[in-house]
Amino acid sequence: MIEIKKYFQKMVAISEKDWEFFSSKLIRREFAKNSIILKVGQKENYLSFIEKGIVRKCIPQEFDDLTFEFAFVNNFVSAYDFFLTQEPSTYQLETLTDAILWSVSYNDLEIIYDKTEIGNTIGRLASEDLFMKKSKRELSLLIQSAQERYLNLFTEQPELLQFIPLKYIASYIGVTPQALSRIRKRIS
Repeated sequence: MIEIKKYFQKMVAISEKDWEFFSSKLIRREFAKNSIILKVGQKENYLSFIEKGIVRKCIPQEFDDLTFEFAFVNNFVSAYDFFLTQEPSTYQLETLTDAILWSVSYNDLEIIYDKTEIGNTIGRLASEDLFMKKSKRELSLLIQSAQERYLNLFTEQPELLQFIPLKYIASYIGVTPQALSRIRKRIS
């Protein structure tokens, strides 16, 4: 839970009173590797901060899932579009490693917005973080090659190659596993 406080304190001062109220609403959730956090068709009730682990967002399909985002330690994760609308999700969230998430429910976040001085700022910072990741991802799909997307992923998170199956990486950068193999041979 301390990492969340550090994350926010980098950007804004939080009074002890506001922090105590905010942190009292956080729920610690642990997941084993390959656990589904949110299934297709479920409501997204949580905005979560990753203390430990890697989470992937995907659209499950009969043969190959479509991976469209990875979330890492000290970042927020949520099916945020469905968190905001409180409608059933059209994609799922699952862990690629054992994971610990600190989560706040939709209803508790509304209370935090109302009852604290810093609540709206915390919500804005979390939503801006999620928006920037989404925007960066969309731009990379439009202007970068698959090889550039692959290199960027591991420039930002070099230690992750050992934790993410290559079939998920291939799906994330928009190529087949065979094409990813060729990219890896070219750059090695």
